[in-house]
Amino acid sequence: MSEPTAAIPATCCKRSDGTGCVCAKEATCSCGKQPAMHCTCEKAQTENTISGARCSCNQRAQGQCTCGRADQENSSVQGSTCACGKRPSDSCTCAGTEPGAERAEEIDFTTRK
Repeated sequence: MSEPTAAIPATCCKRSDGTGCVCAKEATCSCGKQPAMHCTCEKAQTENTISGARCSCNQRAQGQCTCGRADQENSSVQGSTCACGKRPSDSCTCAGTEPGAERAEEIDFTTRK
Protein backbone atom coordinates (compact mmCIF):
# COMPACT_ATOMS: atom_id res chain seq x y z
CA MET A 1 0.00 0.00 0.00
CA SER A 2 1.29 3.48 -0.83
CA GLU A 3 1.93 5.82 2.05
CA PRO A 4 1.25 9.56 2.06
CA THR A 5 4.06 11.69 0.77
CA ALA A 6 6.31 12.71 3.67
CA ALA A 7 7.93 15.66 1.90
CA ILE A 8 5.97 18.37 0.18
CA PRO A 9 5.45 17.17 -3.40
CA ALA A 10 6.96 19.40 -6.09
CA THR A 11 3.48 19.68 -7.60
CA CYS A 12 1.84 20.73 -4.31
CA CYS A 13 -0.66 23.56 -4.48
CA LYS A 14 1.84 25.61 -2.44
CA ARG A 15 -0.59 26.03 0.45
CA SER A 16 1.61 24.99 3.34
CA ASP A 17 1.09 25.25 7.09
CA GLY A 18 4.78 24.70 7.79
CA THR A 19 4.36 20.96 8.29
CA GLY A 20 3.54 19.87 4.76
CA CYS A 21 1.12 20.20 1.88
CA VAL A 22 -2.28 21.39 3.13
CA CYS A 23 -4.04 19.73 0.18
CA ALA A 24 -2.55 16.36 1.10
CA LYS A 25 -4.00 16.70 4.59
CA GLU A 26 -7.43 17.70 3.24
CA ALA A 27 -7.67 14.83 0.75
CA THR A 28 -10.00 11.99 1.73
CA CYS A 29 -10.99 8.67 0.24
CA SER A 30 -14.04 8.89 -2.04
CA CYS A 31 -16.49 8.12 0.77
CA GLY A 32 -15.05 11.05 2.75
CA LYS A 33 -14.69 9.15 6.02
CA GLN A 34 -10.93 8.54 6.02
CA PRO A 35 -7.82 10.40 4.86
CA ALA A 36 -6.72 9.60 1.32
CA MET A 37 -4.64 6.41 1.09
CA HIS A 38 -6.13 5.19 4.39
CA CYS A 39 -9.56 4.06 3.21
CA THR A 40 -11.30 1.36 5.22
CA CYS A 41 -14.58 1.01 3.29
CA GLU A 42 -15.37 -1.55 0.59
CA LYS A 43 -13.35 0.49 -1.93
CA ALA A 44 -10.14 0.25 0.14
CA GLN A 45 -8.36 -2.07 -2.28
CA THR A 46 -8.58 0.46 -5.11
CA GLU A 47 -8.60 3.64 -3.01
CA ASN A 48 -5.34 2.90 -1.21
CA THR A 49 -3.25 2.38 -4.34
CA ILE A 50 -2.58 4.81 -7.15
CA SER A 51 -0.84 4.30 -10.44
CA GLY A 52 -0.32 6.85 -13.15
CA ALA A 53 -1.05 10.55 -12.95
CA ARG A 54 -2.00 11.94 -9.56
CA CYS A 55 -3.53 15.18 -8.33
CA SER A 56 -1.15 17.89 -7.11
CA CYS A 57 -0.83 16.53 -3.57
CA ASN A 58 -0.10 12.98 -4.82
CA GLN A 59 -2.82 11.48 -2.61
CA ARG A 60 -5.53 10.84 -5.24
CA ALA A 61 -5.64 9.84 -8.89
CA GLN A 62 -5.77 12.74 -11.34
CA GLY A 63 -9.39 13.77 -11.86
CA GLN A 64 -10.49 12.31 -8.51
CA CYS A 65 -9.20 15.03 -6.18
CA THR A 66 -11.14 15.57 -2.93
CA CYS A 67 -9.22 18.46 -1.33
CA GLY A 68 -10.16 22.14 -1.29
CA ARG A 69 -8.75 22.50 -4.82
CA ALA A 70 -10.96 19.77 -6.31
CA ASP A 71 -12.66 22.22 -8.70
CA GLN A 72 -9.34 23.16 -10.30
CA GLU A 73 -7.73 19.71 -10.03
CA ASN A 74 -10.65 17.83 -11.59
CA SER A 75 -11.22 20.19 -14.52
CA SER A 76 -9.84 19.68 -18.02
CA VAL A 77 -6.28 20.85 -18.55
CA GLN A 78 -6.03 24.08 -20.51
CA GLY A 79 -2.91 24.79 -22.55
CA SER A 80 0.22 22.68 -22.71
CA THR A 81 -0.04 19.22 -21.13
CA CYS A 82 2.47 16.62 -20.00
CA ALA A 83 2.95 13.48 -22.12
CA CYS A 84 -0.10 11.67 -20.75
CA GLY A 85 -2.36 14.68 -21.37
CA LYS A 86 -3.84 14.59 -17.86
CA ARG A 87 -1.76 17.31 -16.17
CA PRO A 88 -0.28 20.70 -17.11
CA SER A 89 3.19 20.35 -18.63
CA ASP A 90 4.83 22.13 -15.69
CA SER A 91 3.31 19.83 -13.04
CA CYS A 92 3.43 16.30 -14.45
CA THR A 93 2.81 13.57 -11.85
CA CYS A 94 2.64 10.48 -14.04
CA ALA A 95 6.45 10.09 -14.08
CA GLY A 96 6.26 8.29 -17.41
CA THR A 97 3.84 5.64 -16.14
CA GLU A 98 0.97 6.83 -18.32
CA PRO A 99 0.92 6.08 -22.04
CA GLY A 100 1.55 9.20 -24.08
CA ALA A 101 -1.37 10.87 -25.75
CA GLU A 102 -1.58 10.13 -29.46
CA ARG A 103 -0.92 13.09 -31.69
CA ALA A 104 -1.96 13.39 -35.31
CA GLU A 105 1.50 14.48 -36.46
CA GLU A 106 3.23 11.42 -34.95
CA ILE A 107 3.84 8.23 -36.93
CA ASP A 108 4.09 4.90 -35.14
CA PHE A 109 6.91 2.99 -36.83
CA THR A 110 6.95 0.24 -34.20
CA THR A 111 4.10 -1.70 -35.82
CA ARG A 112 5.30 -1.45 -39.41
CA LYS A 113 7.54 -3.95 -41.18
